[in-house]
Amino acid sequence: MDCVEVCPVDCFYEGENMLVIHPDECIDCGVCEPECPIDAIHPDTEENMEKWAEINRIYSEKWPVITEKKDPPKDAKKWENVKNKFVEHFSEKPGE
Repeated sequence: MDCVEVCPVDCFYEGENMLVIHPDECIDCGVCEPECPIDAIHPDTEENMEKWAEINRIYSEKWPVITEKKDPPKDAKKWENVKNKFVEHFSEKPGE
């Protein structure tokens, strides 16, 4: 979760198995993008990002803010190359 550590505005929110970024709080500085180990952070100005921006908005308004780096989940490596993670495994539950 190095992306959380470098964020200057604390706009990350934690779900049970995913982080989201509040699109209105993010200042688009981009420092978190290269820190994401699974290349999951993209500018909302990229093509076809509307769906993801809306998902980020919805869940950042429900989940708790995360402001400090935590250890990655113990099973993180197992999930690196799994396809359709969001469709098949997403949890709406908030993080700790």
